[in-house]
Amino acid sequence: MEHRAPLITPVLIAGCIIIMASFAIRASFGVFQIPIAAEFGWLRSEFSMAIAIQNLAWGIGQPIFGAIAERLTDRKAIVFGALIYAAGLVLSSYAMTPGAMQFYEILVGFGVAGTGFGVILAVVGRAASDENRSMAMAIATAAGSAGQIIGAPLAEYLLTLMPWQSVFVVFAGIILATLFTLPMIKAPATANKAQLEETFGQVLTKAFKDPSYTLIFLGFFSCGYQLAFITAHFPAFVTEVCGPIAPGGVLHSMGITTTSALGAVAIALIGAANIVGTLLAGWAGNRYSKKYLLAGIYTGRTIIAAAFILTPMTPTTVILFSVGMGSLWLATVPLTSGLVAHLYGLRYMGTLYGIVFFSHQLGSFLGVWLGGRLYDLYGTYEIVWWVGVGVGAFSAIIHLPIKENRPAPAAA
Repeated sequence: MEHRAPLITPVLIAGCIIIMASFAIRASFGVFQIPIAAEFGWLRSEFSMAIAIQNLAWGIGQPIFGAIAERLTDRKAIVFGALIYAAGLVLSSYAMTPGAMQFYEILVGFGVAGTGFGVILAVVGRAASDENRSMAMAIATAAGSAGQIIGAPLAEYLLTLMPWQSVFVVFAGIILATLFTLPMIKAPATANKAQLEETFGQVLTKAFKDPSYTLIFLGFFSCGYQLAFITAHFPAFVTEVCGPIAPGGVLHSMGITTTSALGAVAIALIGAANIVGTLLAGWAGNRYSKKYLLAGIYTGRTIIAAAFILTPMTPTTVILFSVGMGSLWLATVPLTSGLVAHLYGLRYMGTLYGIVFFSHQLGSFLGVWLGGRLYDLYGTYEIVWWVGVGVGAFSAIIHLPIKENRPAPAAA
């Protein structure tokens, strides 16, 4: 009887726990925007800049932590990331000025890099068999969405019990608690003979010379722009623009009585819908062309975003948008990381995906910062939404020329 490798492994379970906690905390920052600005009288752009810097630091840190994991072991990279993450959160709780908050978010961003997709997907990918790899990475990605379901409502609830500074300290304790899963992190360095013979420099040279790698890098930009803008600004956007919650209606019966609560629930709904969407993407990635799946996802996002901004905002349209966009939210991640692993192998996947992810975080930085800046200038987010529609269409098109055949090994 043929033995089939299990899909669910200790590495996958531990990776899901770590990435769930990491993303629960990261996804909650939009909830803090209004209370922090109200306490200190900061402009919207000042707190937005802090979140934007966090995203940029995450992008810069991703290939660095990928290299640390490949050179010093995955466990050391995760420990280092969790410690920096916790330190950044605790220090952020003492921030009294926009400059201090922005500086401390550099640490938070690097912490997310050490406990997020780059390190976790690489170790999960190496631990999985060929037939399970795409789905295993999709499950780990979906765990991030599960964290998003928990993060914003948890932050909203904790803010009713304690000041925002204390919530940051609680979150620091949560990220440190995930280190108890480290004994489960033990993945083989999966690589074939040809990949083992290639040096790190040769693999990087091969990737940088390959036009498909450049297209993947450019295409991931819009994913970061759209996701970071919505995560950081959507709760405030809904709170300020959406109409009143109808008494006695369906939403009211669910306990959603204010637009502030609706904003937090919208982020959670995006995460819930994305669990399904990401798992479907992982399933499809083993069966169909990844580049065409990615082009389809970006096309879907573009249509949904355009339809939302063209339609008068109501609680109903917020819910519909959250479910629609959520189904495509992180579906790009297992497909993009899987495409990198397919083209360039698993040995240096963490670093190569980390470099591609830097493009994602450049988009994140621009989406968060531009959202706050243009809001302060014009009192509306509409221009930022339309920029997101444009870059989404660009990503849909730019994935089409990618060649999915594996490039030949670089010459010694």
